[in-house]
Amino acid sequence: MTPLLDLVVYTTLLTFLAIMLGAFLRNREWTPQGLKTGFGNRDDVPEATPLGGRAERAAANSIEALILFVPLALVAQFAGSAEEVMLGATIFFWARVVYLPVYLIGIVYLRSAIWGVGVVGLAMMAMALL
Repeated sequence: MTPLLDLVVYTTLLTFLAIMLGAFLRNREWTPQGLKTGFGNRDDVPEATPLGGRAERAAANSIEALILFVPLALVAQFAGSAEEVMLGATIFFWARVVYLPVYLIGIVYLRSAIWGVGVVGLAMMAMALL
């Protein structure tokens, strides 16, 4: 596998982690009622705690980011341009790694700046393909 495809796998795993962590914190799955909610249909989900809400929003944002990243990476791979997009892909990936804990902690301005760094990585990938 190529380094670019490695980043696709790592980003997918990071997104899965964000989704699972979002559900765990949102549903308070360390409690008996939260565990019941997590395994249930989620018809009567209690109000999210601030941390649970941030975790849920971070998971949603991770899914949105994955949707933008994967097509660019795959097009680059199939077009033989993987090396040209690697810097942007690497910046994007590490920005996402830092983004999740910063979002969970609730550091608003830093979170937005890190998100912006990830967008710059995506833009670098797109520009290398155009």
